[in-house]
Amino acid sequence: MGVYTKTGDQGTTSLVGGTRVRKTDPRIEAYGTVDELMAQVAYLRDMMEREGIDLEGYRADLLDVLRSLMTAAALLAAEEGVTKKLPGLTADAVTFLETRIDTLSSELAPIDKFTLPGGHPLVSLAHICRTVCRRTERKILLASDVFPVNENVIKYINRLSDYFYILGRKLSDEFSVKEILWLPEK
Repeated sequence: MGVYTKTGDQGTTSLVGGTRVRKTDPRIEAYGTVDELMAQVAYLRDMMEREGIDLEGYRADLLDVLRSLMTAAALLAAEEGVTKKLPGLTADAVTFLETRIDTLSSELAPIDKFTLPGGHPLVSLAHICRTVCRRTERKILLASDVFPVNENVIKYINRLSDYFYILGRKLSDEFSVKEILWLPEK
């Protein structure tokens, strides 16, 4: 099978189900941004393998995230009638993130300020994932204004950005990096 088909040369692509739409369709924007998020998550996960401490638990979490994101992308790429034939993104995926957020949060000192990204490359990568996730959420919500979107996809992406925020904080803790709190100037 060839890599290129030339069918998109006129600015269209096919949804799962066969309908051709413009590449600027909100569904294409939504699942394309999920795809970008997946690449960032994979990069974060790969970079964890290079560190001198055991980060396997986080790597396992991120592999689960990648699988859920691929499911979300498939659901966003499918025509309305075809989504029933695809694997669903269940409420369990959302619950998994909530459980991980609660567990990681319980291991961190409470703060009452925003944190600034940085301090270690993995912390920064977690925040890049968080910001791409927020953009992904906006793209999905725009698509949902026009087309039906699985409610668990929206919930999952919303929780996922919170997970990346807590992961960034937890990685700061793992690497003994002092978190930089945002203290607005008066």
